[in-house]
Amino acid sequence: MEERGTAKLHKVIMNNRKSGNFTGIKDVISFDPKEILLETEMGMLQIKGEDLHVSRLTLEKGEVDIQGMVISMVYSEIESYGKKAENFLGRLFR
Repeated sequence: MEERGTAKLHKVIMNNRKSGNFTGIKDVISFDPKEILLETEMGMLQIKGEDLHVSRLTLEKGEVDIQGMVISMVYSEIESYGKKAENFLGRLFR
């Protein structure tokens, strides 16, 4: 994976809204069939959909592959999971 400065590049490749390849992933915070929450180099990424699952996870390389019907992808400005992310999640699920 290429690097720019100290941050790794973040890339999203979506195929027909049914599968996706992501790089620049720091952590998978949570996942279930309706939602996947990823900590990326560009902030938190929330993926909503149907029948979602993580088909490949390689945190050493910062790569994640997902499958399922993607309905939406939303980034937040929160760069890491913690107290700020918990507040973000609390607001998100009110």
